Amino acid sequence: MPAKRGVAILGIFVADLAFRAGRLPAIGETIAGSGFKMGPGGKGANQAVAAARAGASVTFISKIGKDEFGAIALETWRKEGIATRVEQATDLPTGAAFIYVNDTTGDNAIIVVAGAAASIGVADVDKAADAIRAAAVFITQLEQPVAAARRGLEIAKAAGVITIFNPAPAEPVDDALYSLCDYVTPNETEAAFLTGVKVASTADARKAGDAFLAKGAGAALITLGEAGALLHTRTRSILIPAFRAGPVVETTGAGDAFNGGFAAALARGLDPEAAARFGSATAGISVTRPGTAPSMPRLAEIETLLAAKP
Repeated sequence: MPAKRGVAILGIFVADLAFRAGRLPAIGETIAGSGFKMGPGGKGANQAVAAARAGASVTFISKIGKDEFGAIALETWRKEGIATRVEQATDLPTGAAFIYVNDTTGDNAIIVVAGAAASIGVADVDKAADAIRAAAVFITQLEQPVAAARRGLEIAKAAGVITIFNPAPAEPVDDALYSLCDYVTPNETEAAFLTGVKVASTADARKAGDAFLAKGAGAALITLGEAGALLHTRTRSILIPAFRAGPVVETTGAGDAFNGGFAAALARGLDPEAAARFGSATAGISVTRPGTAPSMPRLAEIETLLAAKP
């Protein structure tokens, strides 16, 4: 049997429509913005770009429409060297996201419409089962239906592939799903929603981590923004520091950068702590740039930052 390699990702692509302004308008109000940009996005697609730029061979599994946004998706994956198992629907649009970015802080608020990817089902995932089984690492999120995410995790787990579940955007899932996860990677808001533990400190994150372990997850890796990320297992709990690579321009996509970098590092054989540091460095660079997929750093940049901050 050939050695497993690379990263397989199940998720969605959306066209990001990013608007910069000092604040969100109130209902019925129109305000002037300070900038606009359209580019490739979607959690899974962002993670695929992050992992590919971080040096992993990547296969992306999804569904898009046959439209202008779908053409952007195909060109993005071609340019990034990402292999695809992507169906194009003729009766559904490619997904899109409205992104508000505060032009002072870089903080964001997002509305996502999955479009064709909302119709990804178990049968679609089964069609790509060979790509999942061949990977060293499999990662999925919750922008496509839960049933599809679960099927991907089932296929990967049965094949001995490392499984990462990024439960974003958070929604209730059956606890049995966590037993399929080697790593569950929520941010503090998602961790609070899924465990009932308000995460306002590292100690709170450890409590939430314990809750994920009790549900059956192999490990919890909870991202905490500027505070870093907590890698929490049954035998150790380590706070991975955040990397500051320059002034924060935009935080959109930081979690995807972290997850994509983490997956790429695991696929290279790094241990979980080193892989989490790699993911943190990936995210630390991404927030210094505008956009989501376009902000993802290259392997050499990540390695330079890691070497400068051992």
